[in-house]
Amino acid sequence: MSIRSYALALMSLIVGAFAACGAEEAPSKAAPEKPAAAAPPAAAAMPATPDTLPNGIVLALAHFPNKGADGKYNSVPGAARLEFLYREGGTWKTSAFEDPDSDTFHKTMIYDAGDGPRLLTLSATRALLKTWELTDAGFTGTVLWEKDFGGKTSRMRDAEFVDWKGDGTASIAVATHDMGVVAVVHPTGDGYEVEQLDEKENIFVHEIEVGDLNGDGVVEIYATPSEPNRLDGRAQKGEVVRYVAGGERTVVADLGERHAKEILVADVDGDGTDELYVVVEGEVEGKRGNQRIKSPVSIRRYQADTPADQGAEIAVFQGDWLTRFLMVGDIDGDGKNEMIAAANTSGLWLLRPGDDPNAKWEAKLIDRDSAGFEHASILADLDGDGIVELYVASDRHKEVRRYVWDGRRMKREVIYKRPDDRPIFTWNLMAIPMELIPKN
Repeated sequence: MSIRSYALALMSLIVGAFAACGAEEAPSKAAPEKPAAAAPPAAAAMPATPDTLPNGIVLALAHFPNKGADGKYNSVPGAARLEFLYREGGTWKTSAFEDPDSDTFHKTMIYDAGDGPRLLTLSATRALLKTWELTDAGFTGTVLWEKDFGGKTSRMRDAEFVDWKGDGTASIAVATHDMGVVAVVHPTGDGYEVEQLDEKENIFVHEIEVGDLNGDGVVEIYATPSEPNRLDGRAQKGEVVRYVAGGERTVVADLGERHAKEILVADVDGDGTDELYVVVEGEVEGKRGNQRIKSPVSIRRYQADTPADQGAEIAVFQGDWLTRFLMVGDIDGDGKNEMIAAANTSGLWLLRPGDDPNAKWEAKLIDRDSAGFEHASILADLDGDGIVELYVASDRHKEVRRYVWDGRRMKREVIYKRPDDRPIFTWNLMAIPMELIPKN
């Protein structure tokens, strides 16, 4: 399926999904606390945003700026686009860059191979892995890896950095569409070499994570192979697999008739060992435009010894079927990590484990009025005060928002409102140093 046809189907589905979810039961909340003897203290005012920040944000996009004869935006994509947000002189400012070699940037990251930080981008379609150096003349790109995988589409979909050879070098683990290729791109003295770990026809791999679940000091790669995307409610089978350098491919999460497009490997509970968190996408039924949620999206937790079919269900978002971003960080400065989930339509969720991290977690809404098909989000400390802020692309509202802890909750600030109604899919956000932001 091409980006254009996929986008057309996707835009139709989003409209139907928002309508369908609106008729569902509202997402469940944590049990209300017992009334206190005295009214709780009022939340503090939102901390003032510094006039100038040492870091900004880059957004990787697919956008559809073209209009038909009827004056409406159509499904013809524009060039792959990066947008930059940064703050100077008390004002949030924007700039942008486009690469005509492709029509989507699925992800952008900051990469330093020893010669200074550069942007790294993953593109579709063509499938391109590139680095970008910012000069006075603009960005100059270098192709690290380009490949036609031989299926209906060729897309670089996700990547993470990994010390795969154990020598302290940052290699790049890459997930692709649609031949199920998982590969590691290694820097060499005069270029890059590609080590392919997996390949299977008619398989999409959406997500890569890196971590050490068994605590042996050797990192593993985790990936989410599944059947191709289906937007009509039919089952899309998938699993989560693990790769170990020099070892075998192991299925660590067997999801049956369901699949995952988002996973997280992190030590959220603070026990010193990573855990695997798998977002099991919901099931819908009915015809497009009149679909209902059959099974809501859920999050399962796996440890190194958890059987593949026995992940512990720690959260369920009733009335929602997608959650494409999980983040972990200490949002309130108490020394403990929290998890934030950006669900499709039910909003932004704050999750905290209890005494038993395999039991249901406390789940509270940060913001019900935030939504997007990807709902790209990131925790980042742009102001350098040691406490992370939450940055969210609410594509449904054509806004980028900043959330800061005020002592009781996270407060919202809109830092960018799009100037037009062109369809936008924000695939990821990344914190970025000012030296990599063009001022155009």
